Amino acid sequence: MIDLNADSGESFSHWTMGDDAEMMGIVTSANIACGFHAGDPSVMHATVRSAVEHGVAVGAHVSYRDLDHFGRVFVDIAPGELTDEVLYQIGALQAMARAVGSRVSYVKPHGALYNSIVDNTAQAEAVARAIAAADDSLAVLCLPGSEIGRIAGEAGLRVVHEAFADRAYNPDGTLVSRQLPGAVLHDPRAIAARVVRMAVHHEVEAIDGSIVGVEATSICVHGDTPGAVTIAASVRHALTDAGVALSRFS
Repeated sequence: MIDLNADSGESFSHWTMGDDAEMMGIVTSANIACGFHAGDPSVMHATVRSAVEHGVAVGAHVSYRDLDHFGRVFVDIAPGELTDEVLYQIGALQAMARAVGSRVSYVKPHGALYNSIVDNTAQAEAVARAIAAADDSLAVLCLPGSEIGRIAGEAGLRVVHEAFADRAYNPDGTLVSRQLPGAVLHDPRAIAARVVRMAVHHEVEAIDGSIVGVEATSICVHGDTPGAVTIAASVRHALTDAGVALSRFS
């Protein structure tokens, strides 16, 4: 049994990113942008409503305040300020969820913030403080072996580890930088086979050909990857065919 999550709600005003309507019929959890890297109040509200209609778990996809770069540039922000900004984003999505009779059940940092808190202790502590302050029943979706996972766990928060369907891995289990060739995968069949290997055999082939152990409760398919819906559908069908049930971790 495994969860399938996707980044959602990343459109902004009249600019569209991804196909959330189709994705909601495939995934079990939706990481919904909270307005700092993408999304706006109307997009957030509509995306939460769609998730609820499809029985998909609602997660806060929090980010650095960086619309210009889609949240993919590191920001050397003071920890106290980062805590406030993450708390603000969670609170905004919580309000949207309450408005449609639902709730936010987990938090997943986005982009550069996600990568930063793999090893940046100060920023990981800031994010964990924000999550605990917002609602200490919220789960934290993160990379295995990360600082945010360690710190959140020590703070009593539920930690859920994820793996990435469409991202290349380094031999140490971190993700290959998007600035490098081959960082993002695009072949639906190859990605689907890779995910089955993750779910069944708990391993993935790194970019250098070495084998990396994977212990994940959730698999992420990026909603902004070209062909994301086809990729997600291929992953879901392959998992089902392999006898792996899809179920929201929350």
